[in-house]
Amino acid sequence: MGNKTLQVPILFLLNFLALVCRTNAGGDTVVYWGQNEEEGSLTETCNSGLYKIVNIAFLSRFGNGREPQINLAGHCDPASNGCKALSKDIKNCQKRGIKVILSIGGGEAGYSLSSAGDATNVADFIWNNFLGGKSRTRPLGEAVLDGVDFDIEVGGGEAFYGVLARRLSQHSRGGRKVYLTAAPQCPFPDEHQKGALSTGLFDFVWVQFYNNDPCQFESGNPSKFQNSWKQWVSSIKARKIYLGLPASRSAAGSGFVPAQTVIREVLPFVKRSRKYGGVMLWDRSADKQTGFSRSIKGSV
Repeated sequence: MGNKTLQVPILFLLNFLALVCRTNAGGDTVVYWGQNEEEGSLTETCNSGLYKIVNIAFLSRFGNGREPQINLAGHCDPASNGCKALSKDIKNCQKRGIKVILSIGGGEAGYSLSSAGDATNVADFIWNNFLGGKSRTRPLGEAVLDGVDFDIEVGGGEAFYGVLARRLSQHSRGGRKVYLTAAPQCPFPDEHQKGALSTGLFDFVWVQFYNNDPCQFESGNPSKFQNSWKQWVSSIKARKIYLGLPASRSAAGSGFVPAQTVIREVLPFVKRSRKYGGVMLWDRSADKQTGFSRSIKGSV
C-alpha cells in the first residue's frame, strides 16, 4: 500500500530526468567581428562577456598567385601595418578564455585555389603569419590565433580546400592545437565546402541557416529547418554543430528569427542533439544594435 502512494511521483521524476538527459546542457555563442567599424573594438567585443569564440573576418584575398591580404573594413589598414596593434586585443580575449579564429573567404570574389600545391602554400602562409609559425610580416602582430574558419562562399578550386584543411591540421601535431571551423550554407551538401568537410578534421561547424529559403527557419513551416538540421548533425563528422543566425533583419537578406522565437521554437529542438554546440551570429555590429545575444544568453 505504501509503495503505491510513491509510484506517481517516482515515475514523474524518472521521466523528468530522462528528458534532461536527452537535452544538451547548453552551448556557446560565436560571433563574427571585423566587417563594420561601428561594432567597436575587439577588446570591447570580448569584454562584453557574451561570446566564447570570435571569428576575425576576413582573410579575403588568397590563392592562385594572389598575395594574401586581410580586410578588416575600417578597423585598420594592413598595408601600413596598422592591424598589428590588434595583437593586444587578441591576447586580452584569449586571457578571458575566448578563442579567436581567423576566418578566410567571405562573400566577395578575390580568393580561390588552383591546385594542391597552391592550397599547401596558402596553409603555410596562414600558419606562419597568423598561427604558431614565424614571419616578419605578421599582419596582426605577434599574437597567435587559435584556428582557422572556412567561410568559402565564392571562388574556385573547391576540391583543394580539403588539402588546405589537412595541411593546417598537420601543423597542430606536436604543438598548439589549430582549431578548424567552417560556416557552410544550409543546403546540404554545401557546394563550396563539401570537400573540406569530408576530411572529418573540423572541430566546429556553424551552419548558416539564413539567406537560404529551403532550409531556414519559419514558424509556419518548421519542418524544412528541422530536416536540414538533422541532416547536418547526422552527416558531418565534427565535434559540434552550431545554429547560424543573423543578429538583425538587416544583417541578412532573409532568415532572421526574433530572439523570443529562437528561445521558444528553435533552441528546444536543436538542443536535443548531442552535437549541438551553440549559436553563431552574423555579426557583432548587428548584435550590438539589437542585443540579440544578450536576449538569448540564458537559453543557449
